[in-house]
This record gives sequence, C-alpha cells and structure tokens, in this order.
Amino acid sequence: MEEVMRSESEVFSELEQICTSQGYIHAIAYFCFRDNTLGYSDEPSPDDLLEQYSTEKLIRSEISTLIGLMTKEEIDFTLPSPKALNDYIEKTEALLKEIHQCLMAPMMDSFKPENLKDKNFNPFTAGDALREPIFYGGESAYNFQYRDFSREKYKNDNDWFEQNKGYSVSEAINVIESIHQFQCEKLPIILQGMREKSPDEWTILPGFEFTIEEIKVFSDLDENLIKKVIDSFKLLETHDKSKFLSLSDFNISNAYPIIQSGDSYYLLQHYTLLEALYETPFFWFMEDTEYKNTGMENRGFFTEEFSAKRLESVFGKTRVYTNIDIFDKKGDKASEIDVLVVFADRAIVLQAKSKKLTIAARKGNDKCIKDDFKKGVQDAYDQGLSCSELLQDESYRLINQSGEDIKVSRVYKEIYILCVVSDHYPALSFQSRQFLKYKTTDIIQAPFIMDVFLLDVIAEFLESPLYFLSYINRRTLYSEKLHANQELAILSYHLKQNLWIEGEHSFVQLSDDISVDLDLAIMSRRENLSSNKTPDGILTKNKDKLLGKVIASIEHQENPVAVQLGFMILFMSGDTIDQISDGIDYLQKKAKSDGKHHDLTVSFKEGSTGLTIHLNNQSDEISGKRLQSHCETRKYTEKAESWLGLCLNPTTLEIKLATLLEYDWKRCAKMDEHVKSLPKPQRKINPKTIVKGRKIGRNEKCPCGSGKKYKKCCL
Repeated sequence: MEEVMRSESEVFSELEQICTSQGYIHAIAYFCFRDNTLGYSDEPSPDDLLEQYSTEKLIRSEISTLIGLMTKEEIDFTLPSPKALNDYIEKTEALLKEIHQCLMAPMMDSFKPENLKDKNFNPFTAGDALREPIFYGGESAYNFQYRDFSREKYKNDNDWFEQNKGYSVSEAINVIESIHQFQCEKLPIILQGMREKSPDEWTILPGFEFTIEEIKVFSDLDENLIKKVIDSFKLLETHDKSKFLSLSDFNISNAYPIIQSGDSYYLLQHYTLLEALYETPFFWFMEDTEYKNTGMENRGFFTEEFSAKRLESVFGKTRVYTNIDIFDKKGDKASEIDVLVVFADRAIVLQAKSKKLTIAARKGNDKCIKDDFKKGVQDAYDQGLSCSELLQDESYRLINQSGEDIKVSRVYKEIYILCVVSDHYPALSFQSRQFLKYKTTDIIQAPFIMDVFLLDVIAEFLESPLYFLSYINRRTLYSEKLHANQELAILSYHLKQNLWIEGEHSFVQLSDDISVDLDLAIMSRRENLSSNKTPDGILTKNKDKLLGKVIASIEHQENPVAVQLGFMILFMSGDTIDQISDGIDYLQKKAKSDGKHHDLTVSFKEGSTGLTIHLNNQSDEISGKRLQSHCETRKYTEKAESWLGLCLNPTTLEIKLATLLEYDWKRCAKMDEHVKSLPKPQRKINPKTIVKGRKIGRNEKCPCGSGKKYKKCCL
C-alpha cells in the first residue's frame, strides 16, 4: 500500500514539538558545530571546504529554522542523555528531509501527461513550486562580505547609530568579530575537554556560550559598548515568535540571533549575526518616522556607490560615470543610468535596486513573487534596456550630476546590462530564468542579474577591463544554457576551466561544490590566510606563454582591436594557446635564421573568426599592407564574420601592428579568382578541441579503440 505523504504543516508542527523539547538546544549546538564549523590544521585546503558541501549536512536556513522553533517557548538547558540527544538528532534530520519532500511535491505533481504535451510547460512558474529553490538556494554572500559591506552600507547613518544605539557601525563590527574570535578559540578547548568527561556529560553547547566579562577581557573593549551591541541583537521575550508557523514565515531569531540565559549569552550561528548587522538596522530606521526617508535614501545610495566603486577598481575612475540623466532634443528627461562604463567599443549600463523578497512571496504567493520580481529586477532591466537604446542615439544628451555633458563614444560593438540588488534575494538567478522578459539585439546583449556580493567577487578576481568584459560577454552569451544554484559556481568554473559550452549542448548544470577553489581564494584574500589567493586556471596557467604575455600587455588598453584580440585569446583552450605559442616560437627561430617574413594562420570554427600572425622586420607601411591583404583573403576563403591580424617583431615578439576586419561576407568573382591557388589552413582550431584529419561521425566507432560509438565515448 502506497504511503500517503503528510502535509507540510503536519511535519512542521512535529518539528516544533521536538525543537521545544527538554535540552534540545544541545542538539542544535551539535548541528552548528558539525555543519557550520570548518576544521583544518595550518591553513584550509579545497578538500576541507569540499566537506561543507556534503548533502548530509544541514544548510544554515534549516538550522535557523530549528533555532526559531526552539525559541518559541522558554529554552530548557538541561543536558539530555546521550540516547535522547541522538534521538533528537536522528528525528530532526528525518523531519527536515520530509519537509523538503513536501516542498518538492508541487513541482513533481505538475509533471502530468497533459502538461508534458504542452511545449510551453514550465513547472517552476507556479509560486508553490518556487518555495523550494527560495528556501534551499543557500546564501549569496560570504560572512566577511556582510561584515565589510555593513561599514559601507551604513556610513551615512553613523550619527543615527551613535544617537540611538550608543555605538558606531565600526564599533559594532569590532564587538561582533571579538565574539567570533572568542568562540573560535573556545570551541577547540571545549572539544578537548570532552575527552576527559563521561559520555553522559558530552555537549558542545558551552563552545557557543560567552559573557560580557569574557568578551571584555578577550578584546579589551569597553564593557558598556559590548553590552549595547549585544542588546541590539538579543532575542527578547517581547519579540513576537508566534507567527513563525512555516518555513516561509519571518523568523525573528534571524534578525536577533543572540540568546540570553542569566549572565550568559549564546550565539549559535555567527553568520546569522553578521547578516543581521547588514539587514536588521533597516527595520530600525523604518520604525523611526523622522529618519525613515533618510534611511531609505542612504540604502539606495549605497547600492549605486558600491557598484560604481567596484567597477572603478576594474576600469578606472575616468571610465565610470554615475547618475547620468538622458535628455531628448526638447530638453525633456528621457531616462537615467545609475552607473555607466564605457571602455573602447563596449559599454556597461548598470541599474541598481534595493528591493527585498517579501514574506508573502516566500510563502509561494504567485502574484507577490512576480510583483517583487518586477519591482526588484524587471523594472531595473526595462530601464537599462531603454537607456541602452538611447545611448546609441547621439541626438540624446548625457548629463552628469553637475549638469555637464558627458563626452563618450556613442558607437558600440556590445552593450551589457547589469541589474544589481543590494540584499540577499533568494534564488535570484533561478527566478530570473523563469520570469525575466528581455530582448537582445546585435549590440545589446542578454542581461546579467546579480547582487552586490557577486559583483564584488567578479571585480576582485577579474580586475582588468579585458578579463572583466570577457567574462560578462561569455556569461551573457550562455544565459539560457548555463544553470547553477549559485552564480559563484559559474564564476569559479570560469576561473578554473575557462567558461565554454559546446554548440551542441543546450543545457549545462553546475553543482555548488565547484566553487570551493573560489571560496578558498576569496577567504585567503579577505581573511588574510596564506592559502592560494588565486585559483589555478585562466589567471595563472598562461602567464609565461607568449599569448599570456600578449594578454598582459593589452588587458588595460582601451582599443577595440586590443579588446577583440583579448577576447579571442581568452576564448581559447590551454591546448590551443600552447599550439599557437609553439608555432610562433618555431617561426621566430626561422625568422632569426633567414631574416625572411614568416606567418601563421588559424581559423576558429566557433565564432566564425580567425587569426593571422606575421613576423617580419619590414616597415610599418609594407607590413600593414601585407597583413591587411592576407587577412582579407583568409576571411574570404573561410567565409568568416571577422578576422584579426597581428604583426610581431621577430626579435622581441612585441606587437608592431594589429588589424581587425568585421563585415558581412559576400561572394566576389575577383576574390574567387584570387584565392584559387591559396592553400587552405592546415587545421581549424576550436577553442576547446583540436581537430586533425577527417571528422569522426557521431555514430562511428571511437578512434580510441574502446569499441563504443564516438558519441558515447570520447565525444
């Protein structure tokens, strides 16, 4: 007999009963230690971080749910017996799995025969099906981002903090970090001490306990300051906990995560306290009728200013413009751009928003989900699209905050629209795939939806215009093909492997654990660890190779040809770069030996483009004509959309000349006659695969000798 699935409310009610059981806080402490604590010897390694992605671990939102349910009644700190504690743990994990199945049920139930016949069927557009990715999508920010961004986010609100809370934002961060460091040092001591105790006395809860006096001695901070900060984020008996009736309801313990018992305090998840520091003050401002509007203005200002600063770190201040108004011929305001970047023949139009996902939306209300998305993302994109279109029309004026005209190029090869939100927006990329309505043109690319946390990490590692633009170009190119729960996984894959999807693949899913190398590198940079600060991959592998040196020489050059050359090289695989570099080395030796002109031509299947490289000591005039003619000929024979040519000094291998041909291919009788005797390129290079000889059919036996069909083996 088939087992009937219980309702979510039934399971949630049973979970609440166990969470309010005698001594259950010791079970939560166990989960926090097991699933939130990273253990390592000298420095963390990728393997250490990989353990954090185990599906056997609870995610932080699940643990927060347990804490929220526990605090609905007075907490009993009695230490349960080992058997009772083990029963709590096993029962909790079983109930959480059952709840997950309940959240998955609406989507699974939608896979009915009649729905599957509909080619427009999408199970994720219904609100109840979106609750699962919203709850289980994980965090978008690193804990240190919440810490560091809070200082920037509230710098204009410091007077309010000092007058109403008795401390500055920086002082609050100092206290919170001191609590964290104290717990980090205390937990191993508690763990070590358990070895000397009977199993009946085992508990890790004291590792999460502290007093004001202990923090004072540990940090040398003022006792009153410590108390004021703790009181600001302390869960009170007066806080309404009765409305926490489902996973999607507001959990007050997330906003006030510190628990008090007598003179002792407990902080079970340090991440939650940093997140509260970043988000809870907004609600304080909303309760202050006199300061409410100022707090709202500062919040919006932070998103724009932060985005501009991160883009300035990549492109430089002179190429980044903020708060640009667009006026038509009559002098009427047509639109405005929050942040504009113009580099060579590329532009970035960034629109910033500060919209949060409402409780009603988290509960699966279709109308509220779509309404929140429209206000937080769709409206920003629509404005970005309008601005991108007007940006190409020179009859519209661009005016800065000082009322001055902005003189920038108005002719672009590509325009990228970035929509940036300031807070954690659950399942942002997932919702964008389901709901965002957008269009593309030959110039305006697909939009890139992100939060400030992702923008920060992209700018941290792709810190030159060329690397940054190349990634944005690649990410938007694959906007419909590439899927991941977290954008960080996609960025991490790019840094390691160079983001590339074969043309025949229509869907690629990346798992979260791909981001471990990126996690470790950003931790090392922001937390001053000695671990590898740059993932091994595109930023490290080709540094000493010829094309790597070419990239280094042009990555900041504001020149369309340099950008296109950089895009082409960054589009190549390591094998391709090796082959071209080896080819140039060979030609350089020949040129040094005979003093003659030598050249190399490769064509790329994907992207319908190619590269011709000349090595000679001829004058620029002769070299230029020769290079131009060769590129025109090769572009024609390959029927390519574009072709790039370089002329190198055979002694130093420095770039003497560069040319870029971009125009539609048309048959020409004169060119047909001219290219009759031209030898074909010996190979075509796909950026990821070198193809030699005849093409192997998908259904032929694989040449590796396995006996399998090629499509089932090496393909």
